[in-house]
Amino acid sequence: MKPKKIGVITALVLCVSLGIYNALYTVSEVQQVIITQFGKPIGEPVVDAGLKIKMPFIHEINTIDKRVLEWDGNPSDMPTKDKLYISVDLFARWRITDPLQYFLRIKDERSAQSRLDDILGSETRNAVAKHELIEIIRTNKNRKPLRDALLSDTEGELKIGTLVPIKKGRQLVEQEIFSAASEKIKIFGIELLDIRFKRINYNESVRPKIYERMISERRQIAERFLSEGNGEAARIRGDRIRDLNKIQSEAYREVEEIRGQADAKAAEIYSLAYNKSPQARDLYEFTRTMQSYSTIISENTTLVLSTNSDIFKFLNSIEGNLIPTVENNE
Repeated sequence: MKPKKIGVITALVLCVSLGIYNALYTVSEVQQVIITQFGKPIGEPVVDAGLKIKMPFIHEINTIDKRVLEWDGNPSDMPTKDKLYISVDLFARWRITDPLQYFLRIKDERSAQSRLDDILGSETRNAVAKHELIEIIRTNKNRKPLRDALLSDTEGELKIGTLVPIKKGRQLVEQEIFSAASEKIKIFGIELLDIRFKRINYNESVRPKIYERMISERRQIAERFLSEGNGEAARIRGDRIRDLNKIQSEAYREVEEIRGQADAKAAEIYSLAYNKSPQARDLYEFTRTMQSYSTIISENTTLVLSTNSDIFKFLNSIEGNLIPTVENNE
């Protein structure tokens, strides 16, 4: 065979092989395909997985994801109905249900994400502007508060543990955004599966004021507890002083009773001892008078006594330096 014929046969084989290779394509389980001819879609979308055939070199394959896709928006500042600026961060889940419509209107996932940014961001802004902050923060209106047992005595005065009544709650607000955005996204061949608030925070400009108010409320509660603690401490100290005074008074009374009983017993013993004879009585009188001298007379004492005084009769019989200091008033 001549070399020229061999070259022609080889070229034909290569062309046929290339044509067959270009005519075959595969569709995976997570993909769907739109076939275009000179940029225009032809036929129905290919949604079944497997090996497929197309016209080589004329038809082009455009793969579209069949899986559930995510949309994660950037935090955006927006005002609520009560004029509070908050930073809202959302996320959503979506998928392509009409690949032909999706290809004609959007073509790629990057453009779809951009459309979702516009639609979901706009609907979120509208929903937030129609509701107060508490409606967005609270999950639902049926939530029951968890109250600390330590606050049971003060919650009535400080209104601690009482939730502000709401009409809807965050779940219904999310449902409003979902319903409004779903209708607008459907025309692009996209089905919105879910949307949720990921994070809601105060704007940087108002955040310090909110924190200051929270700190003030916590301080108010702390001062309330401190006041109650001081009152309880004062009551305990008062009870302690009262009990101490009571114990001391009872002890003093008991001591005086014992002392009185002892004095009575001593007087009884003295009476029995000194009443046995006249000499004993005279001795008792003398000893008791001498004891009184040591109490009333000191080095510089001057006494003014009558001559018939009981004390004077013993002083009058004493010889020594004490006599000149005693003046007779008789």
